Amino acid sequence: MSADVPTLADVALRAGVAPETLQEWVASGLVPAAPDGGLTAASVAQARMVARLRERGHTLGQIRAATDSGRLAASYVEGLVAGPAPTWTLQDAARETGLESELIERFFHAVGFGTHSTERLGDDDIELLRHAAAVLQAGFPLEAFLQLARVFGQALSQIADAEVRLFHLYVHEPLMRDGVAGWRVAEAMEGLARQILPLAAPIMDLIHQRFLQHFIQQDVIGHMEADFGIGDGSEHLLGRLRVGIAFADLAGYTRLTEELGDEEAVQTVERFVEEVTGTLPDDARIIKTIGDEVMVVGADVVALVDWAAALQEGYVNRRPLPRIGVHVGEALYRDGDYYGREVNQAARVAARAAGGEVLVTRPVVEAADRPGLEFERLGAVPLKGLREPIELFVARRADPD
Repeated sequence: MSADVPTLADVALRAGVAPETLQEWVASGLVPAAPDGGLTAASVAQARMVARLRERGHTLGQIRAATDSGRLAASYVEGLVAGPAPTWTLQDAARETGLESELIERFFHAVGFGTHSTERLGDDDIELLRHAAAVLQAGFPLEAFLQLARVFGQALSQIADAEVRLFHLYVHEPLMRDGVAGWRVAEAMEGLARQILPLAAPIMDLIHQRFLQHFIQQDVIGHMEADFGIGDGSEHLLGRLRVGIAFADLAGYTRLTEELGDEEAVQTVERFVEEVTGTLPDDARIIKTIGDEVMVVGADVVALVDWAAALQEGYVNRRPLPRIGVHVGEALYRDGDYYGREVNQAARVAARAAGGEVLVTRPVVEAADRPGLEFERLGAVPLKGLREPIELFVARRADPD
């Protein structure tokens, strides 16, 4: 954020209102000012919030009541992350960074910024574009870069959303419930955010480095196994990978929600996802969760089946029971996710499983036919959305002799 003290005109520009309107808000105390009458980062944040609420039809009286109660205190925290007023045009940015205007728009769209995000750009946007230009100049392929931008945008938007919501649930709401005055709520939240926000970037960077090291190792192992004839070589097809795919969910989750209520049902799902995460093989990872369903991908299908069978063993005396489907095949890799017929087939197999079962397909049996695992053939089973019946097997770990 700029070290310069924002002027009335600067704050009005960033809030999208006339300077006279902003002056009235400041004079009435609706927008805070420093003891000397000057404007601050908190002034910018609150002015933008007031302007947005006015656009949505709220009266100044309603906004003042919300401010006094502390409901708008989070707007003061925004001032800690808001940059200076946007002064760059798209054409300015193109000249400054060497990126074509159309490419800048594609990049911002891939990240997930709004449709009007390139109308006026700030200094932080220009810095971001300089880094993007450096990546492309280093020789990273454009298509891969845009896919990576989408992954970054999706992951970081989820992180930012979680930061705000958790801050609200565990800091903001308790202060309001305790009857703390509105300005003290804002003061407490800003003080805490000022301490922890600078820690977010290094924490994320260190976690990223740890995972990056892990997946580089897995990629090297995958190439070595392909070179020695392990697998069918489909890894060399651009954008396609041969992987083991597992879907797992909790049987009867809808009924559980009705019986126990949303909060306890969600806690059950959280425990399930934590258990899946904590027991996965080294080469496998959760790709996404949808409600109580988890999608897992791993390079070693034997390890994936062994994990699924072991997970079921751990649920013998617990409810609700997981149901798991495992398939192996060639999937299309895009934007950090996997797509295609084989993925759909794995999902259908899981949907056919009963609670406590691990169902697998014939390709899994052929790949995982090793000591320690056993497979009971069910026969060819019709699955929703698939033209032909699919041969299915129940997988379990073999009893030791």
